[in-house]
Amino acid sequence: MKNIVLITGASGGIGSAIAKRFAESGYAVVLQYRKNKDSAEQTAAAFPKGTGHLCIRCDLNERDDVQDLVSEIHSRFGTVSVLVNCAGIALPQKLFTDTTDEEYEIIFNSNVHSMMRLTRFLTDDLRQNHGTVVNISSMWGVVGASCEVLYSASKAAVIGFTKALAKELAPSDVTVNAVAPGLIPTAMNAHLSPEDLNAFRLDTPLNRLGTPEDVAESVFFLANARFITGQVLCCDGGITI
Repeated sequence: MKNIVLITGASGGIGSAIAKRFAESGYAVVLQYRKNKDSAEQTAAAFPKGTGHLCIRCDLNERDDVQDLVSEIHSRFGTVSVLVNCAGIALPQKLFTDTTDEEYEIIFNSNVHSMMRLTRFLTDDLRQNHGTVVNISSMWGVVGASCEVLYSASKAAVIGFTKALAKELAPSDVTVNAVAPGLIPTAMNAHLSPEDLNAFRLDTPLNRLGTPEDVAESVFFLANARFITGQVLCCDGGITI
């Protein structure tokens, strides 16, 4: 049986690149999406011929949906070896004093609570397979961003979760790490103007913006690094140095 990787948010730009990277290396790939079925299926259609895959809709905020997702994977493929928690959202930029309780709940449910819920459901799989978890945080979870306090706080929570769970699962030979991307031009950042993007590029030591493929390589590296755990890999072109 091939190693099985579950990638949440696989219909997005970064999630799609991660899915393709694992497929190219012979993994069976499970692509979770919530709304964009067409995008997930287009990603799977680009996999090498013969790649085992499953595109499955799941609202990660719903416990029953998550339970059904895990059951479907078990029935179709077996137990999960690699979990990539990539699903997440951002909110429009605004001052913290202008944010609402509803926005707080939305972003923490999407970026933190759903990730923790799914990981808990798959802990037995990961222990059985001496598996690995890679969580997608953000450079803003490392350094914080003005007018993105809720997003920064949620991504910082991903880092805290990663470090704590790494210590808890290490005796079972399960690694848990995080990737903190810099600015990646995806649909999430489509509101930024060309001038904004260029200004960010100029602030980046490597003098370019990152790509989804850059993040995918970082995720794949951590998924196969057996003596690295509890770490945050900043895939940001050096901007957080």
